[in-house]
Amino acid sequence: MDTIDTMRAFLAVAQEGSFTAAGKRLGISTRLVSKYVAQLESRLSTQLFNRTTRSVSLTDVGVAYLERCRPIVEQIEELDDLVQARQSALAGPIRITAPTGFGSSHLTEALAPFIQAHPNVDIDLKLSDSRVALVEEGFDLAVRIGVLRDSTLIAKKLADMPLIVCASPDYLAARGRPGDPMALSTHNCLVDENPVNATAWRFQTGARDFVVKVAGTFHANAPAAIANMAIAGLGIARCPHYVVASNLESGLLEQLFSEYETENFGLYALYPPNRHLTARVRALIDHLAKHFRSD
Repeated sequence: MDTIDTMRAFLAVAQEGSFTAAGKRLGISTRLVSKYVAQLESRLSTQLFNRTTRSVSLTDVGVAYLERCRPIVEQIEELDDLVQARQSALAGPIRITAPTGFGSSHLTEALAPFIQAHPNVDIDLKLSDSRVALVEEGFDLAVRIGVLRDSTLIAKKLADMPLIVCASPDYLAARGRPGDPMALSTHNCLVDENPVNATAWRFQTGARDFVVKVAGTFHANAPAAIANMAIAGLGIARCPHYVVASNLESGLLEQLFSEYETENFGLYALYPPNRHLTARVRALIDHLAKHFRSD
């Protein structure tokens, strides 16, 4: 059996978490996928997958092999494209993970023109507000918003993402408009739990940089949920601008403290440091950077 075929089968099973799904992805039978993986494990004299009747997961050796196997397969596929004189037309799959709210709206808007320009590229977008292990789960790219935590991943900043402090007219009429950020301690603040220090809201004016500790009766791990509660008049929110932009324009929300600078989140594309970036992934990252900076 061809070594590359066995590596492709291993890679597909690792990405799909299923021999059956891997067979459908490769266009071969489940039995042949299993045969390829068994052949690879036999050649390496090690077990790459833990198999049960309900699930398939990588062993520790399988995770290490995946990190090295995937860039080899990708480089071979890219070399095939060059040999076949198809280098000018991007082709192949790209697996992306992104936050649910941003991914289902702004990211899909950014992806649409890229897909139209490159019809032979297959985008597989998985939305989740939980942290995803890129290598273990077979993703090419993660799109993230916020202050990045310590990580071995390589980050390319796509754009700045300012935070907006806001509240509904009804809330301000009932509770009063806070005159400055320090007054937030007397208000019900709606807390987005995604930032590391979720209840420490940072502000800056001139040379003065300070933090206000806030508290409130509603916490959530999705900024869209925070914005909806603010629209309902339940408190003061701090959200990325993209979440509340339309509500500010319509008057459902009013921005507070516009004379102060708030913490500035970033929009990032993340990928593993040892990953060989194919032409299609590099082109997508460049496209996203251009789209969001102009936006």
